[in-house]
Amino acid sequence: MSLSSSCFKGPTQVQAAALAGPLVHTFGLDDAPVPGIARRPVSRISSRTQALPVDNPSSATKRRVRKGSGRVTLADVARAAGVAPMTASRALNSPEIVNLDMVERVRLAVIETGYVPNLLAGALASVRSLLVVIIVPSIASTIYLEFVQSLRAALASKGYQVILGESDYEHQLESSLLDALIARRPDAIVTVGAVRSEDGRKRLLASAIPVIETWDLPTDPLDMVVGFSQAAVGRAAAKYLLGEGHRHVAIISTNDDRAAKRAKGFLEAIAERAGAPRVESVLIPAPSKLGEGRRALADLLSRPQPPDAVFCTSDMVALGVLTEARSRGIKVPEELAVMGYGDMNFAADTDPPLTTIRADGKVIGQAAARLIFDRANAGTTQNVVDVGFSVVRRASA
Repeated sequence: MSLSSSCFKGPTQVQAAALAGPLVHTFGLDDAPVPGIARRPVSRISSRTQALPVDNPSSATKRRVRKGSGRVTLADVARAAGVAPMTASRALNSPEIVNLDMVERVRLAVIETGYVPNLLAGALASVRSLLVVIIVPSIASTIYLEFVQSLRAALASKGYQVILGESDYEHQLESSLLDALIARRPDAIVTVGAVRSEDGRKRLLASAIPVIETWDLPTDPLDMVVGFSQAAVGRAAAKYLLGEGHRHVAIISTNDDRAAKRAKGFLEAIAERAGAPRVESVLIPAPSKLGEGRRALADLLSRPQPPDAVFCTSDMVALGVLTEARSRGIKVPEELAVMGYGDMNFAADTDPPLTTIRADGKVIGQAAARLIFDRANAGTTQNVVDVGFSVVRRASA
């Protein structure tokens, strides 16, 4: 049961969408320190064209493939139709101003040659590419699946294609990825989290491409934002566990930027309590893995004061904690309360069901699409959309 669907609310959809583009896979780790969290050593497992006389259209068709590239061009279509390239172009792009007989001849030539229009050339003329880039930290993380699907569906309803990029939590990779994607001149770039690399920020600002940073509320956004406060998530987790009477709390956090903000909020909220308990902590690499959760709990249980409650900055880590607790015969939640973040698709089906914090990826995707449409139509738009989050109370804590 959700305690509140908006109790943490802040202030103020081509044809089939294609997933293409640079999906870069690396295994580097962002070792950004998390204030107040002790680091534990980890292993990284981690045309020129000219109208030619055409005496026999059928023979011209045989010459339709251009030497070198093998690509059928508009000039090939024009030769097959027995018209000038300019006429072929007008028949395809502005048929209402071309003789119907000419339009039909060009149409048949397109079918015969298999010609596919050069959308980039059209984009240069219209200053629209109908491409939107979505950059996620990891395509392996299911937490962003609902968000990507929602955004892609909304964009497809307006004729947009999607390019999916993966930053793999690396600042350097993020910058090189942005270089490759900006060169494609998309109509918008949507990132999960704030753009962190200084070079990347400079290039995006210089490009004047609309940028939407999501899943966070950065204090210095590049352009538009759709998200929620990551620090507030951590504070909500601390408040929940302390409110349940736990006094020996611990946190297991991955070392990516947004998890660091959740951890910081968690630690600050506990420190504000009178007689604040000591918080045990373990820092693990991103992306989160079940095995890291198991090892982190084993670490915590080996310390002089084992915790009676653990907040995990990822549901996957929390699943690892539940697994390790079961293997040791530790009763959850009687002996150990476990709380996660993300409300991933397995959270309601763990044993016991996982108490967690949910941000609605579908809502984030739909809101991001609306901002893209508003900007494309030169309409007024709010630059910051806070979608809030909710605590989902289940049996694990």
